[in-house]
Amino acid sequence: METFDIVLLTLFIFIGAALYSTVGHGGASAYLAVMALLGLPPILMKPIGLVLNILVSSIATIRFYKAKCFSWSIFLPISLAAIPFAYIGGSIAIPSHWYKIIAGIILLFSAIRLFYYKPAQDKPLNRMPLSIAVIAGILIGFLSGLVGVGGGIFLSPLLLFMGWSNPRTTSGISAAFIFVNSVSGLLGHSPNLLDLPAYLPLLAVAAITGGIIGSRFGSKQQVQHTTILRLLAVVLIIAGLKLILV
Repeated sequence: METFDIVLLTLFIFIGAALYSTVGHGGASAYLAVMALLGLPPILMKPIGLVLNILVSSIATIRFYKAKCFSWSIFLPISLAAIPFAYIGGSIAIPSHWYKIIAGIILLFSAIRLFYYKPAQDKPLNRMPLSIAVIAGILIGFLSGLVGVGGGIFLSPLLLFMGWSNPRTTSGISAAFIFVNSVSGLLGHSPNLLDLPAYLPLLAVAAITGGIIGSRFGSKQQVQHTTILRLLAVVLIIAGLKLILV
């Protein structure tokens, strides 16, 4: 990559980490979108996205856990089901063409979620059936490892839609889920880790800084940034279509 592209990538990694960590997400979909727009090959997109996801989600996990925004009873069954399948997904080297299509679809799905994002209000919670939790964990884990995301973009709306968790607790659960899921997916992708670029530490610093800032605000209050998220959704749409069509 050219120096200008590396600087641009670093800047957008910081912005993505700061925004996503406010709601307990690692930001992988934003990272994949920027890397796609800058033309990085899929063999780099997947591990870079997972590495940055691990860094940001670990910070968010600590922040939200300390703020008592967490539930072990929800986290454990979903995560234990997801971890082995994230590893399996991460170990599968799908052809570049198919990777771009799958990743593009996920980016478009993420864009829709961001575009129609509305801060949810606390309400009476429902009991989470163990069987549904396990099935959800398996599906989210496998798909996340396959593409190189943490799965929070799927888990958060599920928890809120089913009424299993309130918004801030959902953020804490998602952060921890993304962390363990991303670690498992990266381990499955370990044969290709030697090919990581020399500028990865720069991206890591940007992601960590953004994660610290975003998770600090998100763990203390419900941050509302609807306009910014909709602008980010436009970026995801462009990147998703680029992956699918080019």
